[in-house]
Amino acid sequence: AAIGQIDGNLRAAILRDLPERAPSFFMIDIQPGQLDRFLAIARAQPGVERVETAPMLRGVITRINGRPATEVAGDHWVVRGDRGVSFAAAPPPGTRITAGRWWPPDWRGEPQMSFAEEEAREIGLRLGDTVTVNILGRDITYRVTSFREVDFSSAGIGFVMVVDPASVAGAPHSSIATVYARPEAEAPLLRALAAEMPNVTAIRVREVISRAAELFGLLAAATRWAAAATLVTGIAVLVGTAAAAVRARAYEAAVLKTLGASRGQVLASLLAGWLLLGLAAAAVALVAGAGGAWAVLHFVMDVPYRFAAPAALGVLALGLAATLGAGAAFAREPLRVRPARLLRARE
Repeated sequence: AAIGQIDGNLRAAILRDLPERAPSFFMIDIQPGQLDRFLAIARAQPGVERVETAPMLRGVITRINGRPATEVAGDHWVVRGDRGVSFAAAPPPGTRITAGRWWPPDWRGEPQMSFAEEEAREIGLRLGDTVTVNILGRDITYRVTSFREVDFSSAGIGFVMVVDPASVAGAPHSSIATVYARPEAEAPLLRALAAEMPNVTAIRVREVISRAAELFGLLAAATRWAAAATLVTGIAVLVGTAAAAVRARAYEAAVLKTLGASRGQVLASLLAGWLLLGLAAAAVALVAGAGGAWAVLHFVMDVPYRFAAPAALGVLALGLAATLGAGAAFAREPLRVRPARLLRARE
């Protein structure tokens, strides 16, 4: 049951995390003076459907509310090494602010920051807290004024931190871009960009996601084989239990026949007993399996756990069918036993 739950959750996580519409390319190292020309080249190519850009610097979170960042956030990934930092006078298109508000377009006051909501919750950030970021050797202390929903699984542009433009005015930076294009437009676009902007690096997102999906598929297949092996073992244990109980069932059948029960009533009684045995085993497997699967997914794989009903019901149905099938197969001896001989032997 535990392997079935892990398998179901892994396959759900794979389908949930792979973006439905990923960009074709992720472009980096676009210099400020190249941005307009880059957009013109990309948008002029037939088959290019959408281009998104954002300025980017690199920064390290050094302090949170005046305390060392690692004391507050522990070993969270946002405080390990440098992170991409963007700046914008207004919320970028598609931004969903979940708490607080964006700074005015012409803001020149205290440095302000919008933080990714999920990561903020994980490290305990609240609106009004301060975050000190070292950008190009300069410590800048920002006031957190809003939280945003950031979906990193979309493979699009997403930043944990977006700051007001005035706080980094004059700082050297580059831009990044995502390009959504039809497959036949990818090669011409790369040739056109390489001819004029050899410094711009293009990362094939579609290819990376395809390889990731292939690896995830292999992982899911491995868990399915493990689930099949454990299921066969479990069924063998249930069959063995039914075989070991034949003597006890024979005595029960003899007593029932002595009391006047028909052959059909004896068979129904035996099957009811095996059904109860199967249900008890199923209940234990369900509770223990769900708990074990949650522990493995939460502590080992860092995957959210959701009860996978189809996997659980499938395993339990097979277990019950195996128990009843074994019970019916081993019911021949209890049914053909002669009550008088067996009861005298027990005395």
